[in-house]
Amino acid sequence: MTPRKRELLLVRHGIAEERADAADDAQRSLTPEGRERTIAQLRSLVELDLNCDLVLSSPLVRARQTAELAVQVGLAPDLELAAALAPLADPLPLLERWLGAVSPRPAWRRLALVGHEPDLSTLAALLIGVPMALAPEALQLKKAGAALLQWPKPPQAGLLGSARLALLLPPRVLLGRRSTTPSGG
Repeated sequence: MTPRKRELLLVRHGIAEERADAADDAQRSLTPEGRERTIAQLRSLVELDLNCDLVLSSPLVRARQTAELAVQVGLAPDLELAAALAPLADPLPLLERWLGAVSPRPAWRRLALVGHEPDLSTLAALLIGVPMALAPEALQLKKAGAALLQWPKPPQAGLLGSARLALLLPPRVLLGRRSTTPSGG
């Protein structure tokens, strides 16, 4: 039996409320504009046939709201919160579990990870083999932007450097796609 190709769709949360000195950063919500733009961007991902088997999300409010919108527009049927996707957490053990031989859902093909910057872009850079010193500058995910990483075969000797970057979709591309899509039907 041929091993399944695995993919990760990394999605940064949408536009959120500004940081306030007294407010708890974890409780910042998407703004009304952020919700609207995020829905449009997520619908573009669905139109591009980038549907996922599951959304794993940071538990912070703005990421969770983005993940809930992803489920709402049909990007994935289910959502699970993952503390490993919170800012400054280490997502590698989570990914090793999902990409390993004893995955929680062995039949999955594509997972969406909803999180924060610079964590997601640094993770993507490390997974495609960018040295740690250069990883924070290698690529950047804008709000509700997405990156698709692929593993044509299961990683053999660790995750770092084992993936390839298949797509990098900034918001202007996703939103531009929405404005050129014919309406109706």
